[in-house]
Amino acid sequence: MTRTRLLGAATTLTALALVTAPAMAQTKFEFWYGLSGDLSERIQDMCKTFNESQSDYEIVCVSQDNYDNNLQNTIAAFRANKQPTVTQIFDAGTLDLMLSEAYVPVRQLMEENGYDIDWSNYFAGVGSYYSTSTGELLSMPFNSSTAVIYYNTDALAKVGFEGTPSTWTEVEDVARKMKAAGYDCPVAFDPAGAWQWFEQFSAIHDQPIATLGNGFGGLNAEMAVSKGKFVDQLTWIKAMYDEGLFVLKSKDTGETANDAFVNGKCQITSSSIADHGTFGKQAAEGVHWTVAMLPMLEGFERHNSFVGGASLWTLKGKSAEEYKGAAAFYNFLATPEQTQWWSTVTGYIPVTNSGFEAMKAAGFYDAAPYKGRELAIESLTMPAGENTRGIRLGGYASIRAEMVKTIQSVLFNNTPVPEALADFDAKGNEMLRRFEQTYAGKTLP
Repeated sequence: MTRTRLLGAATTLTALALVTAPAMAQTKFEFWYGLSGDLSERIQDMCKTFNESQSDYEIVCVSQDNYDNNLQNTIAAFRANKQPTVTQIFDAGTLDLMLSEAYVPVRQLMEENGYDIDWSNYFAGVGSYYSTSTGELLSMPFNSSTAVIYYNTDALAKVGFEGTPSTWTEVEDVARKMKAAGYDCPVAFDPAGAWQWFEQFSAIHDQPIATLGNGFGGLNAEMAVSKGKFVDQLTWIKAMYDEGLFVLKSKDTGETANDAFVNGKCQITSSSIADHGTFGKQAAEGVHWTVAMLPMLEGFERHNSFVGGASLWTLKGKSAEEYKGAAAFYNFLATPEQTQWWSTVTGYIPVTNSGFEAMKAAGFYDAAPYKGRELAIESLTMPAGENTRGIRLGGYASIRAEMVKTIQSVLFNNTPVPEALADFDAKGNEMLRRFEQTYAGKTLP
């Protein structure tokens, strides 16, 4: 069998330009994913291109609407022996899949199907999230991102701020000045965004979410949020909310934080770098904006942010031909052309050093509408700390949901922050102990 270097510069997609329609596919396999809206449409474009690029396989790509649904639906389908060949599992579900024994490791899959991969080419901050303790990738990095903060540049100019704020103290200052200047919503805030407001804050300040390096050291980790700097940060968020500088924007209020920003109603929002492309398409006429790395608390050294998004897991119980199709699909995703297309139309980062360097050399990040996306790479590659490798806690999707409730309790019910976070830690520990009992006798891979 001819071995193809997955990430080699020699790989091309010339066939994409030459083939207008696929022949009847010999093998059909399913790919379930948890994206919707514009990002789901881009997934469908990608799947169509893969099908048109060759005639051996037909991938059927099915949206499950969101990450949580896809995780739960995948588990249910596997138990019923109706699982897809490939499924997209978000960061919070990584440990659940790792200990499930329901997957074929991606290294094994690619080697058995003739692909020679330079695994070291993946960004360390991306690969480590989906790897064993010895560095073996178990799933294929796919849509990777990190959290950033977006600013309306006209609003910053109106209050006399040059550049973008780099500290939360500066954010508070410009938000107060924006309010005084007549902006009703300086900062759009949604408690559902615990990923950016809580988890990423903890990462860049090297604050523990749980002991043992956020669970990387074992299943007996314990929650530690009530003992870290997020106590002060949530107290600050509450004060900003009470002053009207942080304004609630969510699906429940009829306008999300991101929608309020692109419509010009709010002047600052925090979200994923993956929204960079969507903001460029959806920003109302006259709305001018820019992006920056998340602000820091004064006096802290910046560490790397967490990778967000998801990876692709290959599930057990499928045929050898379906696995060949999955391997070919992964190979397709990692070609330089496809890497650049995916980053261009979404805002997700390239997941390999060579992909990023090639895009940078081509001038991709030099000007609008893509300028600023390189900040995500800079954020992810800042110095590592004890608590910045990622989050490897069982049932973390449920723990994350509990943090959303905790923030809501502080903002809307005036629950004291120390009490709320102590209660959060206690509930999180209950979940962790149940997970540990479920997998009693097992160790982390």
